[in-house]
Amino acid sequence: MKREELKELLEKYYAGQTSTEEEERLKKYFSGTDVIPGFEAEKEIFSHYTISENIPVPSVDFEDRILRGIDKKGRTISLKKRYITVVSTAAAILLLVGSYFVFFNREVQEDTFSDPQIAYAETMKILYEVSVKLNKGTEALKPLNNMQDALKTGLESVDRSASVISTNINKSRLFEVEPEKNNK
Repeated sequence: MKREELKELLEKYYAGQTSTEEEERLKKYFSGTDVIPGFEAEKEIFSHYTISENIPVPSVDFEDRILRGIDKKGRTISLKKRYITVVSTAAAILLLVGSYFVFFNREVQEDTFSDPQIAYAETMKILYEVSVKLNKGTEALKPLNNMQDALKTGLESVDRSASVISTNINKSRLFEVEPEKNNK
């Protein structure tokens, strides 16, 4: 097929004015390996048409099967919604019953010690136990404090070294810019 004839057929094809025979000629031409340069995109399009001819046509009851599948899916969703509603209601009822027992069915506690000296002694005993446990907890943090002190010492020595270097550079005046002399 010549370039002009191919161009004319493609223009008719894209305008929707080709006959079935002309479309078959285009498919046959582009199914070959020898295609005129510049028409590679059309080769891709027409090769798709030849591949798509091999796709089987769906069965007669295909649409009905899809609709039945959708209906089953809709029913399961409504069952899930009902289940969620029932479970949510049961959880709310359990919360109400539990809150009744917590807030309204409470015994009023009275002072357990009638003697203030015994109450003071018991309070001191409890506070001492809490203090011992807190001290044990802070002992575990001692390695971190040691690391922090070592870091602080290291940074101080680096700072001193940088200060000495800076002072020596300023004294040496190597990096000072000399004013340019005007040549007259």
